Amino acid sequence: MSATFPQRYTVTAALPYTNGPVHIGHLAGVYLPADIYVRYLRAQQRDVKFICGSDEHGVPITIRAQKEGVTPQQVVDKYHAIIRDSFQEFGVSFDIYSRTSSQTHAEVASGFFKKLYEEGKFIEQTSEQYYDEKADQFLADRYIVGTCPNCGNENAYGDQCEKCGTSLSPTELINPRSMLSGNHPVLRETKHWYLPLDQYEPWLREWIVEGHKNDWKANVYGQCKSWIDQGLHPRAVTRDLDWGVPVPVAGAEGKVLYVWFDAPIGYISATKDLLPDTWETYWKDPETKLVHFIGKDNIVFHCIIFPTMLKAHGDYILPDNVPANEFLNLEGDKISTSRNWAVWLHEYLQDFPGQADVLRYVLCANAPETKDNDFTWKDFQARNNNELVANLGNFVNRAVVLTHKFFGGKVPAAVGFTTEDEDVLRQLSEFPQRIGELIDNYRFRDALNELMNLSRLGNKYLADQEPWKLIKTDEARTGTVLHVSLQLAAALVTLLEPFLPEAAARLGRMLNTEKGTWPQAGRPDALPAGHQLAEAALLFTKIEDATVEAQVQKLLDTKKANELAAAVSAPAKDDVSFEQFQQMDLRIGTIVAAEKVAKTKKLLKLSVDLGFEEPRTIVSGIAEHFLPEALIGQQVQVLLNLAPREIKGIQSQGMLLMAENADGVLSLMQPSSSVRPGSGVA
Repeated sequence: MSATFPQRYTVTAALPYTNGPVHIGHLAGVYLPADIYVRYLRAQQRDVKFICGSDEHGVPITIRAQKEGVTPQQVVDKYHAIIRDSFQEFGVSFDIYSRTSSQTHAEVASGFFKKLYEEGKFIEQTSEQYYDEKADQFLADRYIVGTCPNCGNENAYGDQCEKCGTSLSPTELINPRSMLSGNHPVLRETKHWYLPLDQYEPWLREWIVEGHKNDWKANVYGQCKSWIDQGLHPRAVTRDLDWGVPVPVAGAEGKVLYVWFDAPIGYISATKDLLPDTWETYWKDPETKLVHFIGKDNIVFHCIIFPTMLKAHGDYILPDNVPANEFLNLEGDKISTSRNWAVWLHEYLQDFPGQADVLRYVLCANAPETKDNDFTWKDFQARNNNELVANLGNFVNRAVVLTHKFFGGKVPAAVGFTTEDEDVLRQLSEFPQRIGELIDNYRFRDALNELMNLSRLGNKYLADQEPWKLIKTDEARTGTVLHVSLQLAAALVTLLEPFLPEAAARLGRMLNTEKGTWPQAGRPDALPAGHQLAEAALLFTKIEDATVEAQVQKLLDTKKANELAAAVSAPAKDDVSFEQFQQMDLRIGTIVAAEKVAKTKKLLKLSVDLGFEEPRTIVSGIAEHFLPEALIGQQVQVLLNLAPREIKGIQSQGMLLMAENADGVLSLMQPSSSVRPGSGVA
């Protein structure tokens, strides 16, 4: 056993949350790199188990069930089937795709909790939590909405404001209300069990900060170090909820395991489902390397919380690496499941039948490995047409077609190698190690580019040697050129398989050969002279403008639908009396001067003529929506009697009233015709 290749591997991909289908952001960040890594290990003939399943507990599922008028089980059954089938058609090679609503998982998760409970590894705490008196139940954070204290969004959740991204606690919300009844919840005492992360802080610092500084990705290491440096606190492992794994101790009726505690144990229970008798080998044997593939939003759970759980239990190995990726955006905008702003895997597979590998290629070539990246349909089309069709497909097609044309489809013999031939074969022998080292270091995008360099090498070699001309004067030399070219093509069958398995299989059928092991891929004699090839076929086909225009239009239709829905579905605020309304002094003003506030991105300093001797100064966060010079002369509505407030050292004396659409774009609220500054709004 070498340091590079342990005796065995347990590779996990983050359990997709079964509250909807899988989109391309999930694929690019988690499932595709995990699949490439596993396929590569298998080509190295390593013992590897690839584990995943549906994460089926938690509040969002109960909210969706309530909205759709079905049970939580019906929700997870529906999306588990969609996700499972999509992964299979996309070519993700899980050894098992399980689910956390299984009986095996309930037993494993309960047993895990019970061992820690009996050994005194938890602490019990009583705290105040919001309770809906009308619904007669405690409210999870996601069941509470209110006004964000940071940005004023009136529909922020109790755990996070999705508009500004601020992490919140329910008690920080202004005017909180229950999503179950709409009522204002009250605070009541409830008891929960906590994992005391603070007690494990010295160990985590030694294990992560000192132990993984040089081998974990910078984004993973940096986020973990930041959390540890800020100081860790106990985290609740139970919740007041009726959907999930029941807490298996007396006095815990009506409580379930918190989903972040429950879900990672799903890796273990899935392995037990796969290997009832030998599963412990892949979780408890120190000769096993455990690797978690996740997105950056799961770094804390997989690098700090889950390892602490495993350490507290004492019987399990710890993750060797957690190669998390950043986020993939879509057409310049953040992917959002709630806004349907996504390319869903199951819809792609319907719209592009037989072209799973094209999406695999584009997502890997554009993977958000070190920073957020963007998927656009135009780039998708360009990469397919210019790289897969014109580079990879072109090289293979020319080599096979010319062999059929000049040599009856049989691999010609090599009759003496020139220095050019030897140089190409030397470079061929180096590709498996070069690509493999990049995969070993989780640099899948660079590995794919290196793979494409192999087909570029083949294209250049054919272009330089011109066998279609050479055949007229030197048949033997032509045979040698095609012999060398076909060895490069044969290497692609193995080296291509982790990235584009369908294309690799088609190429293998075309060359009438099967993929070999990874080290053998650079052999100069993979296809012996006289070997019969099958008929040539296109590996990839061009994607036309109309095809991608239809996909872009689908997104534009989604954006329009979101705007219309937002316009009619914004929740009404609480009633106010007429006397309260009369207290607001609303007037029309004319902007006479505007400038950006120094060292800020969002703020403008405005001078507004409101009919007084001197214009009022108003600071407004609209700099990302309007140019200062474009505002001068515009009439606006102003709340005049808002208490003055100092913003960035400037005394602001009022507030502009704006209209905001679903995308957050602001518009001025103006009179239909010019009026005298200071006119009241009736």
